[in-house]
Amino acid sequence: MEEKKERLKALLDEYTKGNACLAFSGGIDSSLILKLAQEAADRNGTKLYAVTFDTVLHPKADREIASRVARENHSIHEIISVDELKQEEIRFNPKNRCYLCKKSLFSGLLDFARAHDAAVVMEGTNQDDLKQYRPGIQAVKEMGVKSPLMEAGFTKAEIRAYAKELGISVAERPSSPCLATRLPYGTEIDMALLKRIGEGEEALRNLGLKNVRIRVHGEIARLEVDSASFPAILEQREEVLSILKKVGVPYLTLDLEGFRSGSMDIHVK
Repeated sequence: MEEKKERLKALLDEYTKGNACLAFSGGIDSSLILKLAQEAADRNGTKLYAVTFDTVLHPKADREIASRVARENHSIHEIISVDELKQEEIRFNPKNRCYLCKKSLFSGLLDFARAHDAAVVMEGTNQDDLKQYRPGIQAVKEMGVKSPLMEAGFTKAEIRAYAKELGISVAERPSSPCLATRLPYGTEIDMALLKRIGEGEEALRNLGLKNVRIRVHGEIARLEVDSASFPAILEQREEVLSILKKVGVPYLTLDLEGFRSGSMDIHVK
């Protein structure tokens, strides 16, 4: 772990020799990079731009959290607004949606970097991401974007532990991926439905649940939470039902396998 920390710091020192950009969601991965990269940029006398994508497929709360964390690190925070659904290919949630989205988002970020004389663009992929179906990683590689956490060999658990050690405010924050992951591939993306799903997940987190996903399969809403939270779900059954009913589908289920990242990818070859 100490070797990984030193490797990460060395990478970030190198990447901030000149101006640099970081794709910054406000999640734990990019927040760890931001803290260490900002310290490196300050030492090098260069500028680090923390750039957040304000997109139609991500919860609005993400932007507010990103702004707060950027302020905590005294970082330059910029926001790029993007409507992914302007790409007709993305509208029906294809299996390569993440690849198409990353291509679009990082094309905009690379344009921003060029306009601000930033030679390096970074993002927060880690080693565990390589074990899952993440076609967006290929897009990032093709575009020459750096992934320092992956390069230094950090797993998600190690990132969380290091972030807690450094006192990063979002060290315990659950991941918050694109809302399109709540729908099966090949399903037309309904923004009104995604808005209700996002609001439902936020309401469930306000009940004290951490990892929460509401996956909608036609007329069925499948609730994923950590299995340790099952007793809390049953204790607050009426509140949970009230929240789930607002999603607007008739059949409401609790997934007995519990929360698992990428559960919509089980049929992807």
